[in-house]
Parts: sequence; C-alpha cells; structure tokens
Amino acid sequence: MDLAAVVSKYVGETEKNLNEIFREASRSQAVLFFDEADVLFGKRTEMKDAHDKYHNMEAAYLLQKMEEYSGVSVLATNFLQNFDEAFKRRLKFIIEFPFPDLEARRLLWRSVFPAQTPLEPDIDWEFLAAQFELSGSSIKNTAVNAAFLAAGDGRAVAMGHLLTALRRELAKSGKVLTREDFGQYYMLAEEGAHGQL
Repeated sequence: MDLAAVVSKYVGETEKNLNEIFREASRSQAVLFFDEADVLFGKRTEMKDAHDKYHNMEAAYLLQKMEEYSGVSVLATNFLQNFDEAFKRRLKFIIEFPFPDLEARRLLWRSVFPAQTPLEPDIDWEFLAAQFELSGSSIKNTAVNAAFLAAGDGRAVAMGHLLTALRRELAKSGKVLTREDFGQYYMLAEEGAHGQL
C-alpha cells in the first residue's frame, strides 16, 4: 500500500480508498502489504477536536475492513508500540526481526554486493561487521552509496568508499563517528580519500 495514495485529508476519502483497495484485493486474491503500517494502524486518540474524531473513525473503518478481509495481509513497522491494541489483537502472527548480531552482520556485508560488482580484494569485512552495529538497511544503503562513490572515481569499490559511505549513512541519524571508531582506517573515511592509502 502506498499510504500517500490511501490517506487523505478530506473526510471520507481515506475510507473510500480503503474500500477500493480491499475490494480489489478480494477480487484478485492479492496479498496486501502495508509498509510503515503504524501510520495507518496507529493508536486511536482521546477526542479533543474534529481531527481526532475523524482519525478514530478511519481507524474503526480499517479495523472493520481487516476483519472482513479473508486474504493475507502483511504489516511492516519499526514501531509496533504505536499500533492500536485492537489491531494487535487481530494479528495472527507477529514476527520480530531483531537487530543483526555480529554473525548476521558478517553475512550481510559479504552478500550485499552483486557478484559482478568490482571490489578491491583488501576490503576488511570483519572490521566493518565488528566495529559498526548496523541494521540490514543501513548496510545496504552504505553499499549502494559506496558503489556510487567508486563509479564516480572510475574504480572498484574500496575500503575508503565504504567508510565514507558509512560515515554519511550514520550522519543521517545524527551519529558522528570519531577517529577511534574508524581505527586504523581513519584516513580512508575522509572525503575524497575514497580508497587511496
């Protein structure tokens, strides 16, 4: 579900969109996937104004549609605590994907690049996995950005590209890495150093 296409600021439009989605899904036997589902399945609020009233009406309508739908729905969120309890009670399975441990990060780093991606042979995968506790999506974003840096340099992906991309990825969430974080590779993480020793 593209939530931007579902949720509307106009009264009744969200319900109309949901009705159309569930009707089409029932007809086509589709699997419904709601990404960032906490936005749509969020907690109902105490009514203080008309906005709260309509939000609660939308939640009640969605609850009704989910009850009626006999197909498969998959909801993805990083904020299960924001779900309305009424929705949580109706979920058959809740599968938590924990933050990757060291072994999972090793596997993610070693498999994140397609086989045809040119890589320098001296990339320290063990250092990347052990030093930086990243989610799978952060590892993927770092790899994609490193590949763009390498392509811009006309070179194979090198440790410098990865560290520069990693520094940028963590900066998005406000984390500033220090010299100690990069250890022996500190100079490679500087802008423009991309792989040069």
